Amino acid sequence: MADLILASSSPYRRQLLHKLGLDFRCQSPDIDEAPLPHEPAEALVRRLAEQKARAVAAGCPQGLIIGSDQVCVRDGLILGKPGTRERARQQLLAAAGRKVTFYTGLAVLDAASGVLHSLVEPFSVQFRPLSEAQVERYLDREPALDCAGAFKCEGLGISLFERMEGRDPNSLVGLPLIALVELLGRFGVEVP
Repeated sequence: MADLILASSSPYRRQLLHKLGLDFRCQSPDIDEAPLPHEPAEALVRRLAEQKARAVAAGCPQGLIIGSDQVCVRDGLILGKPGTRERARQQLLAAAGRKVTFYTGLAVLDAASGVLHSLVEPFSVQFRPLSEAQVERYLDREPALDCAGAFKCEGLGISLFERMEGRDPNSLVGLPLIALVELLGRFGVEVP
């Protein structure tokens, strides 16, 4: 099997990929992640996942490269990583009582052959109504400033939800493992 390379610097994606028990290494792709004018969320994440895989493949001609990208969408608006506590607060209050959908683009590229398989995995979260005090308490304990949507579902963020809808909750963290196993299988990588 070719070297398996995760085209990401995300510690969250690295932790998820470890669950599959595969040997891999990480390499950060250097791409412009800005959306194109009027680009829908699904097209954006697929394009970026593919670009990340191709960027890393340029320096790893024998690698099997995994690229992934994610956006959070509420009412048709793409939400980025908040970066600051105030923006996290605003994102969480705006999501209170509403449905938020995460789109995760996933690409697997065989650098040697140029064969690429990609998909977009949706996953939705229905937030429960939240008071400002609840949001502040959440942010005190788990700021999640580097997470789209300003929460970590694998931590205290789960307490913010009424329900989740989708086939793979790993999608919320940024790497849909069920879909990844399917795509890796197309390249002869069997898990387990």
